[in-house]
Amino acid sequence: MKPDLETFEQMAQAAYEELPEPFRRLSQDVMIRVADYADPDVLADLGIGDPMELLGLYQGVDVTQKSLFDVSTQPDMVFLYRRPILRMWQTGPDSLEELVRHVLVHEIGHHFGLSDDDMYGLEDEAYDEEG
Repeated sequence: MKPDLETFEQMAQAAYEELPEPFRRLSQDVMIRVADYADPDVLADLGIGDPMELLGLYQGVDVTQKSLFDVSTQPDMVFLYRRPILRMWQTGPDSLEELVRHVLVHEIGHHFGLSDDDMYGLEDEAYDEEG
């Protein structure tokens, strides 16, 4: 059974609450939003033609680029896109909760200035240490 947007938001919040406290403290100002898909303008800006290809997105200025003198008109936000995440869940080995947590952590990683390659490297290193 596919969770609706409200249930998905609850899953995202639960995933956030399970993160280590220092991680939550440093990302407490990041707003978490859930939508079925990314807006068409966002997809166009990213050069993505198929909305099912984007699982999540960080919008904001990462902490490595912020200054005390910057005045932000928009809060930093992490978007989780329900329909693409559900499709990946249906075709992959991970539980939906694991996948939501993975996408959430990945997007919050961008808040800390980490690139996709940085995060994949950290994940590979973590799995190598476990195995």
